[in-house]
Amino acid sequence: MEVLKTKAYGATGSVFSSLSEMEIERPAPKADEVHIDILYCGVCHSDLHQVKNDWHNTIYPCVPGHEIVGRVIEAGSAVTKFKVGDLVGVGCMIDSCGTCPACQEKEENYCEGPVSWTATYNGYIKPQNKDFNTFGGYSTNIVVKESFVLRIPESLDTKAVAPILCAGITTYSPMKHWNVGPGQSVAVVGIGGLGHMAVQIARALGATVTAVTRTPEKQAEAEKLGAHEVLISSDSKAMEAHELKFDFILITIPDAFEVNDYVKLAKRNGVITTVGLLGPYKGPLDNQEVAMHRRSIAGSIIGGIAETQEVLEFCAEHNILPEVEMIKMQDINDAFDKMNDEEVRFRYVIDMASLKQEA
Repeated sequence: MEVLKTKAYGATGSVFSSLSEMEIERPAPKADEVHIDILYCGVCHSDLHQVKNDWHNTIYPCVPGHEIVGRVIEAGSAVTKFKVGDLVGVGCMIDSCGTCPACQEKEENYCEGPVSWTATYNGYIKPQNKDFNTFGGYSTNIVVKESFVLRIPESLDTKAVAPILCAGITTYSPMKHWNVGPGQSVAVVGIGGLGHMAVQIARALGATVTAVTRTPEKQAEAEKLGAHEVLISSDSKAMEAHELKFDFILITIPDAFEVNDYVKLAKRNGVITTVGLLGPYKGPLDNQEVAMHRRSIAGSIIGGIAETQEVLEFCAEHNILPEVEMIKMQDINDAFDKMNDEEVRFRYVIDMASLKQEA
């Protein structure tokens, strides 16, 4: 099989210290695949979790990156959707079984096949063995099946658009599923990489938006993003005053937290959806608070390919973009440290020219 030698940055062992430059091999594009020259790649908190093996499923070497923007440099003979030179994106998925009910309903992100969907990096979501691996966007190029490639609207800033492919769809999908729109009150908890997108999207959907943050310094930023109100979660009196207020609460906190603090904010029949945390809450859920007002506790992950294309078009229509800070590939370890210490302002994006130009 013909392979493509690809320069990348990744973690090489189970004891994570830092990412380093490495060379990986990608298979040459098949008839239904496109070869993409990566221009930019967003840095997601999930990248940090994966390289540190926080979810106890990491396959090494691990090359992260699932917010990929680039241009097609080669298209397979059966490709019909894209041509050389097209501006495209790749999100969290590069394949799925295609036949299960979820895939048939264009929700590949909930693929019910034997290995679930194939992640852009770290192989299958439900690995049957450790012999199969995939490598992500912290690299110079990638080869992807055309049905899992997104078209990037030319009106969006190419340097800033990458996080929409994860942070954008992760917050858009649950709001669309639970029909967020005009006349609804929405709380977005956590104004970071996910939350700052959620505030903009909820506002564009017509909801009345409250940003909930423990950091008073983020109030001005949240208001600039479109929040009608800012609630400081460390202010117990303010939290109490907002009980039974919200139709929909989107929690974007990436680490374990006390969910009961936010359940009380939901109205009768309100929905509380967590998108940032892939693991248990910090303490047990108090079902009395849930049951007394028939509240619903839910979770959600990314979105299907069609819905991801939809959010890209939605962001283009409403002039929504992530707030990003551009970095060089060689600065990724410092970026990870700052992200771990919550010092990053919303989202880092890697300029892949820095890796291509390195001697």
